[in-house]
Amino acid sequence: MGKRLDLAVSASSPEKVATGALVVGAFADGGLAPPAQAVDKASNGRLSAVMKLGDLGERAGSSQWLYGLPEIAAPRVLLVSLGPREQFGDEAFRNAIAGASRAFEDCAAEDVAVTLADVQLPGRSLEWRLQQATRLLADGMYRFNYPRADRDAKKERNRGPRRVSFLIGGSAQPEQEAAIRRGQAIADGMSLARDLGNLPGNVCNPAYLADTARSLGREFGLEVEVLERDDMKHLGMGAALAVGQGSAQPCKFIVMQYARGGSAALPIVLIGKGVTFDTGGISLKPGANLDEMRFDMCGAASVFGAMKTIARLRLPLNVVGIVPAVENMPGGNATRPGDVVTSMSGQTIEILNTDAEGRLALADALTYSERFHPACVIDVATLTGACVIALGNQTSGLFANDDALADELLRCGADSGDRAWRLPMFEEYQEQLKTNFADMSNLGGRPAGAITAACFLGRFVRGYKWAHLDIAGTNAVSGDRKGATGRPVPLLTEFLIGRANRAARQAA
Repeated sequence: MGKRLDLAVSASSPEKVATGALVVGAFADGGLAPPAQAVDKASNGRLSAVMKLGDLGERAGSSQWLYGLPEIAAPRVLLVSLGPREQFGDEAFRNAIAGASRAFEDCAAEDVAVTLADVQLPGRSLEWRLQQATRLLADGMYRFNYPRADRDAKKERNRGPRRVSFLIGGSAQPEQEAAIRRGQAIADGMSLARDLGNLPGNVCNPAYLADTARSLGREFGLEVEVLERDDMKHLGMGAALAVGQGSAQPCKFIVMQYARGGSAALPIVLIGKGVTFDTGGISLKPGANLDEMRFDMCGAASVFGAMKTIARLRLPLNVVGIVPAVENMPGGNATRPGDVVTSMSGQTIEILNTDAEGRLALADALTYSERFHPACVIDVATLTGACVIALGNQTSGLFANDDALADELLRCGADSGDRAWRLPMFEEYQEQLKTNFADMSNLGGRPAGAITAACFLGRFVRGYKWAHLDIAGTNAVSGDRKGATGRPVPLLTEFLIGRANRAARQAA
């Protein structure tokens, strides 16, 4: 985890604030946002002159450093494009904040002042803008402290600001300070999720996830229970155990309970797929990019991140986080294609492909969730490559058995910028799961692979509202910036904050 930012809100005038770097915004047509206008006036039109040269890119998030502007207290000014004025909306706002964060990566200033949250955005309050900006800037400062012998690594991780002030017109109010706290807490949860996802499989194994849960329990007062392999056998979790039986790493079934909603409030259950490394088992995956299977536990990582966020915010909710933690390896005791196992629900499953393993672990977790009589259950999983084909790397797949819950999650995705898209679960898709040898198979074939995986999970949902998030395309990125993204922690926490606000209104 990278260094923690010190964030605050301030009513200082941008041209007068004593800071290492000042961030102001301009539209693609050359118009300056109001805070930038104040800087332009104080500097005798220097910003306007720069805009006329046309060097600032039109795309929101493009930026340009300016140094030594006359009559400006900050020695550096970062001019950030807000994109075309007529297109300035949520996405352009987020892109502008993200662009500023990227520019900070090579900046030696330890403190910066940002005016972008003070730019009016249709339909969005100042509090919303502050929460989003805080989360994006703090997440942008994330650095994975991986082991490296390079002497320059420490210097690299220490670049960027340590203190950020959001400059606004008028005095700071408690609601705005609360928005910054929310944004910081969400970023902290994302940081934990990214750390867990980025750790190699020889470090982050099922036991490591169990220890992480215990650490969260000690820090935030969560009730934590870790079921061992024998406990899982006693409960009849044959599906989850089948995934990990070829590994030397024992399976763990992790349950974290956060209880601040009162004894009468039904809990929200979050389930995260915790396959700490996925070789595919006997149905071995190809070797290309196999190292990225460390990210196959990012569903679990997002549940850890969400639990940390709500605990830090002390939300008045009851939430249960469940992580079936397993490692999928080939070996003499590994599950074979064609094996039939009995799940905790009593339903039998023919395992046609051992690489369709995440749904097996989730199946028993969904059955286990019944004991909590939940208000709703949301499972999160890097479940199918088919979802990546359908939605790419931008959007998570959403499936649900309740329209109101699905709509609520879609709104939270839009509000947080961590978007999802709902896909169908028509009964006709269930036909693809038929087999002659068990109640169902774990594979529906190539057509509609993400949908048939969700339909498989739906067979283990009994008596509660349920949603499934397939994050196979959104959990991590490849290439030069390879690593876990921390998604969908923003979506989950937006949902939980909304539920907490609703509970508070009902109690008032």
